[in-house]
Amino acid sequence: QVPLVESGGGLVQAGASLRLSCAASGRTVSVGAMAWFRQAPGKEREFVSAISRSGGNTAYAVSVKGRFTISKDYAKNTVYLQMNSLKPEDTAVYYCAGSPLGGESSWPSLYNYWGQGTQVTVSS
Repeated sequence: QVPLVESGGGLVQAGASLRLSCAASGRTVSVGAMAWFRQAPGKEREFVSAISRSGGNTAYAVSVKGRFTISKDYAKNTVYLQMNSLKPEDTAVYYCAGSPLGGESSWPSLYNYWGQGTQVTVSS
């Protein structure tokens, strides 16, 4: 098992920034690509961003491209999501996910490990 713990969520005004963190523990050698997904009330979980095992490749949803940046700190086994220019439509519970595969992907079914989620609320 690879527990993933998210942090950094909160309530902010539109236009503000937040940085989410996802710390992995346990058998971290089992984790390749990592990603962020989000789920707003009444909506399905959707892909936000992913980073490959090497960190050399990243992917973003169209809705966040140019505003969000995913990064990785290998020494700390932590993945970050820097969110700038936040909008009310970014309001959701954000989940960190880890895949045993090395390549980044937007498919949630490829991710075996999931965190509990952290709430992000953006007021207008």
